[in-house]
Amino acid sequence: MTDITEMPADGSGFHPVGRLPMHSIPRAPEVVLDGDWDFQLLPGPHHPVGEEWKVVPVPSLWTMRETEDRPHYTNVPMPFDEVPPTIPARNPTGVYRRSFDLSPAAGRRVILHVGAAEGLLRGFVNGTPVGVSTDSHLAAEFDITDACTADENTVELVVSKWSSVSYLEDQDHWWQSGISRSVHLYTVPEVRLADLSVVADFDPETRRGSLRAVITTAGLDHLFDLGWQLRAEVLGRELTVPVTPRRPAPALPRLPDDRSARPEPRLPADYLDLISVNAADAPVPAHLTGQAARLEEAMTPAPCAGTVRITLDDLEVDPWSAERPHLEDLAVQLIAPDGTVADEARISIGFRRVRIEGRDLLVNGKRIMIQGVNRHDVEPRTGRVLSRETMLAELSLLKRFNVNAIRTSHYPNDPAFLDLCDEIGFYVVDEADIEGHAFAPTLCDDPRYLTAFLDRVSRMVLRDRNHPSVILWSLGNETGHGANHDAAAGWLRRFDPTRPLHYEGAISTDWHAGHTATDVVCPMYPSFQALEAFATDPRADRPVILCEYAFTLGNSTGGLARYWELFESLPTLQGGFIWGFKDHGLDPDGDGRYRYGGDFGDEPNDGPFLLYGLVFADLTPKPALYEARGLFSPARIVSTADDVLAGRLTIRNRQAFADLSAYTFEVHVETATGPQGAITIEAGHVPAGSEKTIEIPSALRELLVTADPLALTLSLRTRNPAIWAPEGTTISVLQVALPRRLPPLPEAAGTIVEVDDTGAISHPLLREAPRLCLWRALTNNDRSVAMDQRFVRSGLFRLTTKTVDVDRSGDGVTVSTVYTAAFGEEVLHRRTITALADGDYVFAEHVTLPESTEDVLRVGVEFTLAEGIADAGWAGLGPWENYPDRRTSALLGAWHSTIDDLAVPYLRPQENGGRGEVTDLRLTGPAGTVRTTHATPLHVTVARNSVDELETADHWWELPHRDTTIVHLDVAHRGVGTGALGPDTLPGYRLTGRDYSWTWRLRLTGAAPPE
Repeated sequence: MTDITEMPADGSGFHPVGRLPMHSIPRAPEVVLDGDWDFQLLPGPHHPVGEEWKVVPVPSLWTMRETEDRPHYTNVPMPFDEVPPTIPARNPTGVYRRSFDLSPAAGRRVILHVGAAEGLLRGFVNGTPVGVSTDSHLAAEFDITDACTADENTVELVVSKWSSVSYLEDQDHWWQSGISRSVHLYTVPEVRLADLSVVADFDPETRRGSLRAVITTAGLDHLFDLGWQLRAEVLGRELTVPVTPRRPAPALPRLPDDRSARPEPRLPADYLDLISVNAADAPVPAHLTGQAARLEEAMTPAPCAGTVRITLDDLEVDPWSAERPHLEDLAVQLIAPDGTVADEARISIGFRRVRIEGRDLLVNGKRIMIQGVNRHDVEPRTGRVLSRETMLAELSLLKRFNVNAIRTSHYPNDPAFLDLCDEIGFYVVDEADIEGHAFAPTLCDDPRYLTAFLDRVSRMVLRDRNHPSVILWSLGNETGHGANHDAAAGWLRRFDPTRPLHYEGAISTDWHAGHTATDVVCPMYPSFQALEAFATDPRADRPVILCEYAFTLGNSTGGLARYWELFESLPTLQGGFIWGFKDHGLDPDGDGRYRYGGDFGDEPNDGPFLLYGLVFADLTPKPALYEARGLFSPARIVSTADDVLAGRLTIRNRQAFADLSAYTFEVHVETATGPQGAITIEAGHVPAGSEKTIEIPSALRELLVTADPLALTLSLRTRNPAIWAPEGTTISVLQVALPRRLPPLPEAAGTIVEVDDTGAISHPLLREAPRLCLWRALTNNDRSVAMDQRFVRSGLFRLTTKTVDVDRSGDGVTVSTVYTAAFGEEVLHRRTITALADGDYVFAEHVTLPESTEDVLRVGVEFTLAEGIADAGWAGLGPWENYPDRRTSALLGAWHSTIDDLAVPYLRPQENGGRGEVTDLRLTGPAGTVRTTHATPLHVTVARNSVDELETADHWWELPHRDTTIVHLDVAHRGVGTGALGPDTLPGYRLTGRDYSWTWRLRLTGAAPPE
């Protein structure tokens, strides 16, 4: 069931009841019903309403407030055992009730608008049923005029959590229920604007625009003689067109029965052949030319009664794109025969053209790159209830990080969200509310669900078709591919031929198939090898845009740079949508203790599998978002280190439409002591897709020679304020790394090294001396099923000392330790410690791992410092966390942080906080100073919690607070990959069983005693 159009009245026949058709006319609320409502939560839809009510806000989800029915997370399985279309016997049902006063003027209809209700919605006004809706993410509107009284009215909205179409909303998200979007009333005249469909086209060849609009009215389609008109205004041009009246259906001509005289021929010979001649576009005989024109005119379908078609050509327009989101106002007025304005509407439109030509997706004639994210509606305190302010905050953040596209996974978003996408500039894949993941092979061909497929697709399109940001329609997600998809696609292609279709299920098993349901190849989590093979396959005939990739679960998103290397170097590939934008952790109590699957007693559940955001639940960016920001930058430096040292800086404009005039460029030199010589340079005109070489100012060139530089840094900042960012907002930081001078480490001994029988040094600042470490707290990817416990199989999570040999015969001390791993493999660690005259230690490390070791997480040492160390400074990659396969956008420099702030608080604790390419580390605090220098750049982690503590805790907020400091210095550290869904860490970033050697220096300086 998707709707009810009539319900029986009490013994008196039928009265009209039902959800109104979807439309795209914006209507201003006259009575806002958001706010306090009376509420009861019932065990099921047939349970009688009780006497006790509580007060709850609307919109809100009862699952975020009621202990009887809490949020439930599953990825694929349904949260109950039934099969389609069976509805579970336990079916929590919320009853919302409130009163309102509205006395509409004569001749106006009262419309109840429910923005979205999670579940099956039934509406009642003064006890009279007004309609039903089952789409959880699109508005339902009901004409309640006949149910209203002149006095106080009562509206009751009843939401049942489960229905037969719940099987189509299995969307890797929290199962919740309630009223999730705004509720209000508005009134309309009896004769009114009913719908508005606009195609605002832009011709990239002529640089001119055209407008095609169809306006539908209500209340006029039965009249033969109207006198009504429609006035439209756009771009300073005004057009008035009569509303099409009803026309009598043509009757077949009747031949006279009179045979008293020879009838004269009225039609030329061969006239009947004209129908097929015209249809075949065959040559028309000369003697039939006039009749052919008249016949074609007669056979052209007449406009529907009550409609208006508007055409405007050769318009001077500024086209819309995500880079330059230029909008125009279109105003329409319905004019009565007496000249009064009966109804009016105003919408924003953007002139743009979306086409697929060959293997390229084009916007306004240009091949674009999709720098996208998948976005769910989620807010930690309210679930799927989002304010416009939250939407603006999310979109502003994405724009500042150079994201240009959004897939509304896996349902249509609030109309206000698309308004903001139009204004700020995003390409949108608008996705229908269809995911039957648990029953994907059957629902797509089940005729009982055909109407639901068509209903959900068509209502989305009817609502959103005027948004320029929407460039692709999606038929849903992970529901197989069947007749129901093809039926919906057939309707959509006929109704809106201006946009291509997107559906991953149609190509999931064969990228060359599925043409009926998708115009793009849109795979999930493909391997790099698959992309390379398809891009060079001569059979490939469609663009490739990844609908999901670079899975961001926890400490992840390794290999993102490799994806973009392929996207930007191979034909057919045009980017994709990272999964996903935001962690789905919930905090219904507001105590900062975010929850994931299973934390509400929900069984079965998929645990932390929904913590897959580029940002945390509170919108704090994760390090992976900074990686994306650099790769998505509107500009890129293409100069080499030699170019820079020669004084030349070449910048490439990666954009398809805009030049770089929207940004200022600040350049400075990074050194081991900090940035130097910051100066703003003018890039001048750099057209889209072009490069420009700029001469580096002489002051900076001198620093490049004298300052022992690490890198040249270029920062792009917004030149002007915008709705999404103030003036001067940094949107990208780019670097050219320069040849590095590594710190020399002395080899001569200075003093005798004091060690204990295990070879450990001692010092008041050392709680635990440096020791071998081959294990990290497993990331979500490390723990994934795809890894098949390979790291646990190595046994390196536990090293037991088998033998220790301390040799003091040389200049220093050589300690040879044999460790036994958990399952018997032996690891040799040989260390030579040299003490210098200044009290420093030099450690020469050598580790031999068995060749049979399949995969190793880290090779390095760790040591623990006493309390009283608070701050860290380092020369290396930063300032944010980075790992070997996720550091293309990390920056070389001198960085500073508190030790507490070095940690990245992934809700499910795991390896975090690493910084790569570090040559100098300085830790300070009241207790003293600890400094390490490295002859080989090392991967460094400085943390408060141990590996064991990170692995034991289920939530970040469960970790014990420590004042001690744990330091990891790794000569090798495995990348993080995306192995939970997608490619594992690339081979170049994995560690194997072999020999590893490195040297480092340690300085321990205690605090000066008080005077």
